[in-house]
Amino acid sequence: MANDTFRVARSIHVDAPAAEIFPHIDDFRAWAAWSPFEKMDADMQKTYSGAARGVGAQYAWVGKKAGAGSMEVLTAEAPSRVVIDLKFTRPMKANNVAEFTIEPDGAGSKVTWAMTGPLTLVSKIMHAVFPMEKMVGPMFEDGLKALKDLSEKALVV
Repeated sequence: MANDTFRVARSIHVDAPAAEIFPHIDDFRAWAAWSPFEKMDADMQKTYSGAARGVGAQYAWVGKKAGAGSMEVLTAEAPSRVVIDLKFTRPMKANNVAEFTIEPDGAGSKVTWAMTGPLTLVSKIMHAVFPMEKMVGPMFEDGLKALKDLSEKALVV
């Protein structure tokens, strides 16, 4: 990766097929059950628009702790890949890409959550003080663990 971009990624093994995991990712309304970002701000206001799920689904948020931003699903290749345009407007402007990939892994699936984006001069300074790897990485890990638990519980009847 070039010095003018960053990438943060985390993966987890889930004892569930991709078809069980995918619906939790391509539907922003389902994120409340597993995304750690949803739990950051109890007073966060959320708006859903566009498609209900998949390509064209849109989600915007505004909160005191969570700042403000929006997401839109650009690619939804069931059951293996979701690409999201991720825009932050507050506290700092940024335009990144989030990508989820779900690959066969033994009897289950390997789920990877990644975020990439440009490193401007301002963001390079921010990354020196607040490394994305340390800020976002643990949140991705928490979210993947919750997604794993949610997906695996759905299989237990």
